Amino acid sequence: MNFRKIILSGLLAVVATGMVSCKGEAKKGVTKTASDAVKQVTKPNVVVIYLDDLGYGDVSAYGGDALKTPNIDKLANEGVKFTNGYASSATCTPSRYALLTGVYPWRNKKAKILPGTAPLLISTTQQTLPKMFKAKGYDTGIVGKWHLGLGIGHTNWNQHISPGPNEVGFDSSYIMAATQDRVPTVYIENGNVVGLDPKDPIEVNYKENFEGEDTAISNPEKLKMTWHHGHNNSIVNGIPRIGYMKGGEAAKWVDEDMADHFLAKAKTYVKEHKKNPFFLYYAMQQPHVPRTPHPRFVGKSGLGPRGDVILEADWVVGEFVKTLEAEGLLENTLIVLSSDNGPVLNDGYNDDAVEKLGNHDPKGGLRGGKYSLYEAGTKVPFITYWKGHIQPKVSDALVCQMDLLTSLAKLVDGKVEGTDSEELLDVFLGKSDDGRASLILEATSRTALRKGDWMMIPPYKGVTVNKKVNIELGNSKEFQLYNVKEDKGQQHNLATQKPELLKELLADFEAVRGKNYSKTQALELK
Repeated sequence: MNFRKIILSGLLAVVATGMVSCKGEAKKGVTKTASDAVKQVTKPNVVVIYLDDLGYGDVSAYGGDALKTPNIDKLANEGVKFTNGYASSATCTPSRYALLTGVYPWRNKKAKILPGTAPLLISTTQQTLPKMFKAKGYDTGIVGKWHLGLGIGHTNWNQHISPGPNEVGFDSSYIMAATQDRVPTVYIENGNVVGLDPKDPIEVNYKENFEGEDTAISNPEKLKMTWHHGHNNSIVNGIPRIGYMKGGEAAKWVDEDMADHFLAKAKTYVKEHKKNPFFLYYAMQQPHVPRTPHPRFVGKSGLGPRGDVILEADWVVGEFVKTLEAEGLLENTLIVLSSDNGPVLNDGYNDDAVEKLGNHDPKGGLRGGKYSLYEAGTKVPFITYWKGHIQPKVSDALVCQMDLLTSLAKLVDGKVEGTDSEELLDVFLGKSDDGRASLILEATSRTALRKGDWMMIPPYKGVTVNKKVNIELGNSKEFQLYNVKEDKGQQHNLATQKPELLKELLADFEAVRGKNYSKTQALELK
C-alpha cells in the first residue's frame, strides 16, 4: 500500500469518526480533524548503517561467542536477521557502488578499490539511492566513509571539491575521502576540507613523496603503529599511510576520536532533520585498518585493537539508536545494518589481530574472507529493524545490498528503472521468504554464482592464497561447486559429481555475466 492510499484511508477514518461524533457516540474530549490524520501518517525515515570489514562471525547474534555485540544483537533479535545476506563484492568500493546505484559493480570497469585521489566513480546522471529518496521529498545525508572518488581528477584539496556525494543525491555530506589508512587524512563537509588553514595548503600524491616529508621507511622512529605490508608512506598521528601527503596540519583528523566524531555528526543530522522524512547513509569506519579505538575501549575485548574497535562500533550503534528513540523517531525509522565485505585480520599493520585472535572466528565457519570469492568474502551480517513494524525473524532468503534501491523505492512509492536491483520489500520487512533466485558475486574482478543452495565458482588462474593477508582467494584451475547450505565451510567440491547441475549453473551465470567474464579463464565445460 502506498502512502497516498494510507493517507486516504486515514482521512476516511476521520470522516467516520466525525460522523460518530455527530451522533454523540464519540469518546468525550476527543476531537479528530483531517490534519491530525495527515500528521499521524508520516513517511518512514530510512537509515543504512554500513560497517567496514565486519565479518559474518564478528557479531554475537550470528554465533560469535568471543565478542559480545549487544546493541547490534538487539537489532538482529528484534528485526529480521538474514543468514543469506550478501554484499555485492568482497572489497569496499565495489560494494558501496552497488549499494548506492543498484548496479553490479563488474559492469563498471572502474569500480575497483580506489586511491584517495580517484575521480568520482558514480556518474552524476546515474540514478542512486539518495536521488530516489530526494525525489520523494526526503532530506538525504551521508556521514562517514565515502571511497567512491571525488572530483574529476587532479583534485585541489584547498578549494571546493566537486563532483562528490552532493552531486549524486546527498543534500549534505560529512565524509572521509577514501579510507582511514589512505591520504588525505581530513574530513570533508559538503565538498570543503574541514578546518583547513589556507596558509598550509594540502598536497597529495600517490606516486612519489614530497621533498623533506617523513615516511615510515625514512623515519620509523616516529611510528606508534608499525606497518606489515603496503602502508609505509606518509606518517600521520604516528601511523603510516598509503599515499603521500603534505600540509593541512590543522585539518588532520585524530584517529582515536574518529568513531566519536562521526557519531556526533550522525546524531546531529537526526536532530536537525527530524521534522522532515530523511534518508541517512551512516558509513562507519570500523573495523577497517588502522584499528584505533578510543582509550575507553582499549583492551576491552582481549582480542587486540580489532576486537576493541568492534566493541566500539557496537557501542556507537547503541548510542545512535538511543538518539532516534530520544527524538521520538525510532518507531518511524527503518534501520538496515550490514558490512561492505567480509573480515580480514592482518590488512597492512602489526596490530596483534592474528596473535590475539584466540577462539574467535570472524568468518563464522565460512571459508575465505575479504578479497575472496568464497562465502566469507561477501556473506555478511545483514539486519533490518523497524520497531513496531517488523516482527522478530531469522530469514534464510537470498538478498543483496543492491536490492535496497528498488525495495526502498517501493516503500516510499518511488521510481527506479534499469538496474540489477530486485524488489524484495516484503522480504526486508519480514513478510516473505521469497528472496532472490540467484546472485552474481564479485571479488577483485573475478565473479561467481550463488543460486539456491549452490555456489559455482568458475576456474581462474593465479595464486590461490593471498599470502599478505593469509586468505584463500577462491582461484582454482578447475570448476568449483558447493552446497553452501549443507557445507557452509565449502570443503567438498561437487563439480565432478554433479556435471548436469554444473552445466545448468554455468549457463545461468553466463546468461548474466557473458562468456568473456575472465581473461584468465582456464577451462570450458564440454
